[in-house]
Amino acid sequence: MNIIVSACLLGANTRYDGKSSSTEKVISLLKQHNLIPVCPEQLGGMQTPRYPSEIQAGESVIKNSQGEDVTSCFVKGAEEALNLAFLYKCKRAILKSKSPSCGKGLVYDGSFSRRLIEGNGIFAQMLIDNGIEVYTEKDIPYFND
Repeated sequence: MNIIVSACLLGANTRYDGKSSSTEKVISLLKQHNLIPVCPEQLGGMQTPRYPSEIQAGESVIKNSQGEDVTSCFVKGAEEALNLAFLYKCKRAILKSKSPSCGKGLVYDGSFSRRLIEGNGIFAQMLIDNGIEVYTEKDIPYFND
């Protein structure tokens, strides 16, 4: 099975701080599945490292910690990553929790105070809207098909 995966979870240094979020549970899936790494933020033209960004609570705007609106980069990157998910016929995704791109269920609230609110990142929501099952590194199920 082909599974789209946040590149940082596979050890790629693509996070905003130039580091990875390498997760052994995700890496171990390589034994049984084809994992397709993507970083929507990089695909949207953002550099690494970059200022942290958060979805503004109650809005569909993403701003970085300097107050710059970076929504267009996030949308462009999510669209590019979605195209890869389609190309590889991915039915499932494993994404980085809490991220403004990849978070599912909870994301940071836009205050840069580490407060979480209910919601999904831009890419996660696009995948869901297109019928692709989305999980985070915290809730990976056993994939047997």
